[in-house]
Amino acid sequence: MYKSKEKTVTLQEIQQQMTPQMNTIERVFSIFHELNQIPRPSHHEERVADYLCQFAERLQLEYERDRENCVVIRKPASPGCEEAEPIVLLNHMDMVCVGMNDPLNDPIEAYEEDGWMKARGTSLGADNGIGLSMALAVLEDDSIVHPALEVITTTNEEDGMSGAAQLSKDFLKGRKVINLDSEDYDTITTGAAGACLQFHRIPMQRKPAPEGLCWNRIRLEGGLGGHSGVDINKGRCSAILPAKNLLKAICQRSDIVVAHIDLGEANASIASKGEIVVGTPVGEASEFLQKTVESINLWLREEFGNTDPRILCRIEACEQPDTIIPQQALAALVNALEQVPQGVVKMSEAMSGTVETSNNVGRIMTEKEHIFISTHTRSFIDEDMADLSKEIASVFPKSEIVMSAPAWQEDQQSPFLQLVSDTFQDVLGWRPRMVAMHFVLEAGFFVQHYPGIQIASIGPRIVEPHSTSERIELSTIHDIWQVLLKLLQRLAGKM
Repeated sequence: MYKSKEKTVTLQEIQQQMTPQMNTIERVFSIFHELNQIPRPSHHEERVADYLCQFAERLQLEYERDRENCVVIRKPASPGCEEAEPIVLLNHMDMVCVGMNDPLNDPIEAYEEDGWMKARGTSLGADNGIGLSMALAVLEDDSIVHPALEVITTTNEEDGMSGAAQLSKDFLKGRKVINLDSEDYDTITTGAAGACLQFHRIPMQRKPAPEGLCWNRIRLEGGLGGHSGVDINKGRCSAILPAKNLLKAICQRSDIVVAHIDLGEANASIASKGEIVVGTPVGEASEFLQKTVESINLWLREEFGNTDPRILCRIEACEQPDTIIPQQALAALVNALEQVPQGVVKMSEAMSGTVETSNNVGRIMTEKEHIFISTHTRSFIDEDMADLSKEIASVFPKSEIVMSAPAWQEDQQSPFLQLVSDTFQDVLGWRPRMVAMHFVLEAGFFVQHYPGIQIASIGPRIVEPHSTSERIELSTIHDIWQVLLKLLQRLAGKM
């Protein structure tokens, strides 16, 4: 069920009122269910690419798959629309897997509640699974009027954009793109921040764990987390912040050791949880650790009680580990975190209320021979992004750029974008905002690869992406589906 502006109705009632063409929205949901049975974390999209190729083969459509597992499926224009310019439908096949014990094997259990689709205990995969489901439903339904279509689905969008970055120059022919990866239902996204994802490492040689210590696991949990772009200015507490305070306090004492650090869930997410294993002598040092945890919880309530009220720090006994982190490496980590910004760096003067530049520390993990840290820097100003990324890299002994995506901005007065806006007005009775968003889209790479390309990004309302609270409003799926069908019809020359 979902709530319309007037009343609460069921999805079945809405479907019964649709034209036969609009009824293919049922297929959108069934395709999404099929996708959610296929694990698809970034870097592991082979099975989804197989699914897409088999989908094309079943429909007897031409398709191409590249070395990065990006897939484009081509469908000829509807009869009588052969002279229309070809249109590209763009999505990505990977998702940020949060809350899964085994992301390479666990399916997603989706359910409906109060007009929203949610997942039980995990991220939902609506980003970008719903958009991909819409594109595939269009391919499957020959009653939908459209120009020649190229449905392209990229890989690793959420953790490096290597799929889009390495597309060949002849993979696409179309120069007008409808990207179905936007999360703000009442907008046309016409620009996105650039991004630089970096991996940093602090080398270390682990030492044997001392005998006779009291060992505790300190858990950070309950944070809202969320998207490290669109949620970065919402006052959420990254688990990195209290962890930094804890490690800083520990570094001031020579009698407390750290054996293990595991913070954050994904490079593109605000860290909602983590854990640190600490060893102390019985007595004053143990009391110091307990008081430090209590102090951190007091700070969390004072600083984030209104915006992230459930995040907390708790301590529990654990078994003795085999090895510990040397003090020098731990001190290097704390020193680096003191210099690396977490959150908003600068608000935009040109776009009121919009974050211009930000940085997010996504993950910190101790591995065998180093401490791993990931940072995700975003900005609408490519030079500022590059400068901040270099500053961050300079505080670590070893750094590598995993992904650097350029910012992207469309001409909001272009006939193509005006046609998209007009279609919203005619179908839904209101005109969407045209905005640039502080998340990263693959559009910057497409502009680089395919000169003259124009991109409009639309989509249903998705809230809390990249978190276990991710949900999508059902009524907006229906509305965007109607807009997409009418837009394709108009682009085919059949007004």
